[in-house]
Order: sequence, then C-alpha cells, then structure tokens
Amino acid sequence: MFTVPILGGIPVTDSVVVSWFIVAILGLLFWIGGRRLKNIPGGLQNVLEIVLDFIDSFVTDVTGPRGEAIVPYVGTISLYLIVANIIGAFGISPPTRDVNIAASLAVLTMLFVIYSSIKARGFKGWLKSFTEPLSIMVPFKIMDLFTRPLSLAVRLFGNVMAGFIIMELVKGFVPMIVPSFLSLYFDFFDGVIQAVVFSLLTVMYVNEGIEKAES
Repeated sequence: MFTVPILGGIPVTDSVVVSWFIVAILGLLFWIGGRRLKNIPGGLQNVLEIVLDFIDSFVTDVTGPRGEAIVPYVGTISLYLIVANIIGAFGISPPTRDVNIAASLAVLTMLFVIYSSIKARGFKGWLKSFTEPLSIMVPFKIMDLFTRPLSLAVRLFGNVMAGFIIMELVKGFVPMIVPSFLSLYFDFFDGVIQAVVFSLLTVMYVNEGIEKAES
C-alpha cells in the first residue's frame, strides 16, 4: 500500500495495515470496556467479561490452574485471529491469507512456548529435555522446534487462503445469494474454527512443556 522511507524502503502491505486496524479496534474496545469497572457489570463490560471467562475456561480446561499465566497471550491471539479471519465477510481481505502474517504468528507462538517451558523448568532443564528419554532424540527435538511453527503457519494460511480464493471465484460466476450463503461458512464458521485450532494447539504445546517440568 505504501513504503516507509527508511533502510532503503520498507514496503507495508494491505495485510499489515488491516492488522493494525484490528489491533487498534480491539485495544480501543477493551480500553473503553475496562476504564470504569463496576462490581455489577453491565453493557460492554459484561460482554467482555463473558469473553474473557470463556477464554480462561478454554485454557484451564486443558492445562488446569497452572495455565492461568498463559491466558493473556492465548486470549490476545484468539481474538485477533477471530476478527482477522471473519473480516472477509465485510469485503476486507483477511490478513491471515498472507503467509507472512501466518508465519509471524506461528513463530511468535513458538517463542512463547519456548519461553514458558524455560520459565517452568529453567534453562538447563529445558536443554536437558532435548535428551529425554534418550540422547538420540536430540536431532528430532531440534527439528520439532521448526516443524511445529511451520505446521501452524501452513494450516492457518492454507485454510484461510483457500476460503478466500473460493469466495472470489464464486462471486465472479454465480448470483449474489450463493456467495452470501457460502460466506457464512468460509468467513465465519471456518474462520472461527481456524482461530480455535491455532489457539488450542498453542495451549497444548505450552501445557506439554509445563507438564514435563512438573513430572
């Protein structure tokens, strides 16, 4: 969309701009809903507390009480992905159809998984985990650090991009009512499913590291 004139020019794509817009909207929404908290919530505060309670239950059902610490990250990723995936229903290209956005989210998630594991078992304990249960597992454990974010990125990008292409093809060849009907699936249902799957895998990866630290 435009180029930032530093370091020889940094191109800013529409996916990045839409991501900025989503972050700004979510940040403003939670700032408005949380600036005047009441003991008996109502209106926007009530809605946001329901959302946060759902995310908290989603995480702790998998990890138990020890997963409370990762709720902020999982909640942030979940809400961003849900909005980013369903925004296509409003005529805006979903940013997650850009492989760079999907890959960035996957890498960020795996860095968070590594951080959580090191925090739970210590740096030496984390390094030692590469040799468990046998030292021969070291190459496979190292490979796992790269294959997990790759699978996260490909799954998210592939599903969102496939839905985007199908919707564009349908809009060009069939009447309006059919694209509107399919949009309910590809933009809403499938978009939410992809966000849930990404978030669930994040929780499972973090929980795996925490469980091993406690065993």
